[in-house]
Amino acid sequence: MRGREPPSELEIKVHPRRGDNMVHPVGSQPSSTRTEPLQPNTASPHIFQEFRPFKRWVPWLVPSFVIINIALFVATMYINNCPKNSVSCVARSLGRFSFQPFRENPLLGPSSSTLEKLGALEVTKVVRRHQAWRLFTCMWLHAGVFHVVANMLSLILIGIRLEQEFGFVRIGLLYLLSGFGGSLLSALFIQSSISVGASGALFGLLGGMLSELITNWTIYANKLAALLTLVFIIVINLAMGILPHVDNFAHIGGFLSGFLLGFVFLIRPQFGWVSQRNTPPGFVATSVKPKHKMYQYVLWVLSLILLVVGFTVGMVLLLRGVNANDHCSWCHYLSCVPTSKWSCNSQQVYCESNQIGNQVELTCLSNGKSRTYMLSGDNKSQVQQLCSQLCS
Repeated sequence: MRGREPPSELEIKVHPRRGDNMVHPVGSQPSSTRTEPLQPNTASPHIFQEFRPFKRWVPWLVPSFVIINIALFVATMYINNCPKNSVSCVARSLGRFSFQPFRENPLLGPSSSTLEKLGALEVTKVVRRHQAWRLFTCMWLHAGVFHVVANMLSLILIGIRLEQEFGFVRIGLLYLLSGFGGSLLSALFIQSSISVGASGALFGLLGGMLSELITNWTIYANKLAALLTLVFIIVINLAMGILPHVDNFAHIGGFLSGFLLGFVFLIRPQFGWVSQRNTPPGFVATSVKPKHKMYQYVLWVLSLILLVVGFTVGMVLLLRGVNANDHCSWCHYLSCVPTSKWSCNSQQVYCESNQIGNQVELTCLSNGKSRTYMLSGDNKSQVQQLCSQLCS
């Protein structure tokens, strides 16, 4: 449908499989197999210009999102200032842009306290301090170089194509609302650690692609192959989420939100209706075609209802401090499956401290290790980072 343009001189085929969706020039004889061709009302021949059934947009929003995410990561590293707040750093030659130690952050990035300060999703602050804005700000932060590079490459590959097809308004709303849905589900199930990243929004774009294929099923060729390929990609990406330290609830929430939003935002009119709207002067359609199929309207209404109900119920439960794991004993396996190679326990670390001047002695309560550090000042975040390093 999108890779090949119809011939522009003698005949325009809007859909190669539907005979009643063809536009014939004056003087051409429709095929005998056509039951309801468009009939000309004049005998003068026409030379048609190139016809595109759907508008193609110039993408600018998705590239802007990529630039914003990268700029915010650079700003996060500048604020993190590892040499000032940590004893050891990776790539210390980068100055304040150097990274936290690998044992603290293996993704080459800032400390968890810096991310928390800049807007990472932390459930206790959302519930107790009413900082619901963290459900949106967390999708613009990333935990490290590997994290931001992987997400931005995915956003370029998926988002630009979608923006070309559907425009910046619909894709922008799909991206932001999917990210919110991913943050919301993550906050209901993962309440012992912070969460950052655009993965929920990216999975929303994948979900939107799947629902767009379903709701516009009648206008596609090779639809079954496209469906199987897309489902395979989605399943593989969701399966990667069962690894430790990956917030798969954000992926699932983003995917489900994007899947429903796709039925609302990415609905296409039928080719028969489009061809009639673009009929050249001097041609008369013998029948009026509907803009959308009935099943498209049904999916649109059901998806909108599910979205409104889902977001509303989720927010009410979250602000009441509900932990969804208390009502679903097996749901934690959707985000991490423990094996002999790794554990899924993600508990906070605690240390006893004894400070005299700029010298502080820390003792990790989980492993019993003790060490003395010199502080650059009265910096609580630095003590938290040192405790995390000592207990790791």
